[in-house]
Amino acid sequence: MKNFKTPAAWDVSQLKSKNDWVFSITELEKKHLTASIKSLFTEDRGLFDYSPNEFNFGSSWNTIAKALSQAHHGKGLAIVRGLPRENLSQEEFRFLTWAIGLKAGVARPQGLASQYISAVRDIGTNYRAANGRGYSSNAELDFHVDVADLTILSCYNKAKSGGQSMISSGVMAQDYLIKERPDLSEIAYQHFYFSRQNEQASDEAPFYSLPLYEEENGNLFCNWNRNRVQSAQNHEGVPPLSAAQIETMDVLDEILMRPELMYTMYLDPGDMQILNNYKIFHSRTSYIDSETESKKRCLYRLWLAPPDSIKLPESWKDFYRSIEPAAVRGGIRGQSYDKACAAFDKNQANFLNMKDESH
Repeated sequence: MKNFKTPAAWDVSQLKSKNDWVFSITELEKKHLTASIKSLFTEDRGLFDYSPNEFNFGSSWNTIAKALSQAHHGKGLAIVRGLPRENLSQEEFRFLTWAIGLKAGVARPQGLASQYISAVRDIGTNYRAANGRGYSSNAELDFHVDVADLTILSCYNKAKSGGQSMISSGVMAQDYLIKERPDLSEIAYQHFYFSRQNEQASDEAPFYSLPLYEEENGNLFCNWNRNRVQSAQNHEGVPPLSAAQIETMDVLDEILMRPELMYTMYLDPGDMQILNNYKIFHSRTSYIDSETESKKRCLYRLWLAPPDSIKLPESWKDFYRSIEPAAVRGGIRGQSYDKACAAFDKNQANFLNMKDESH
């Protein structure tokens, strides 16, 4: 086991001392984006029917591109503040999020319905159920990663109370683990079993196995989702967790929640958070919604395969379907992935000069 010297190995004091991960859209750029989105958006046109060439971001794209680079190749996270919100409807704001994704990479499907963009809002889902998903509940979430190189979360409405974003560096957490419990840091490099939460495609098993930490070409890859590990214990063929594995899980979660390592923030309307899913673990506190429907908490989530991605460890192939750099990979294929989805993946890959190995 070794420590990795990378900008993504940060603690809270370092994150607060240098805000090179926080970016802002100017008022002039905001007006330009608003006009651009309103001129293109029509409710009867499907998201797959739009081409990246149709969108004119103006100078705002320079800011968004820098944020994407910081999240992907730097600290592992970025915030873009000031996206137009006041003059856009929820559907138009969703469309803006989609447009950013079209230019930034290939969006990936996110669940049973093979949806390519998800509304993060409470619809009463039981997070701890065998098919539970956190994005559709108001429960506090375990620290986890998503199934894509990058996650984009854009905020349309914040909660009445709660819903605080919690972020910790998986790289720094490994440093703590090596220093304090070197015996458990070795366990973290062993395979753990994760449930697919009953969202597997027809050619997938209901669970997969991955280490919590793994090295490939000098890069550290981090993976964690306690809820899915615990759910996997209900699947036939999954071995029971050992006492050492359970202790590793408990100690890792305790480290991730230490005040010096866990950065907390609220996403305000117009904020966009970008996270690197093999460097950063994220979570969220529980929340209480507004009684008014139009004011209920609502964010839009994209999972992206970016064109400048790096090679993944061999063991991630079952998780991501492809481990090759600059490839269309990641996502939850689900059970509604059809010809339209495949055509979208292929067209986006061609536009971005990426390899489409997602089939």
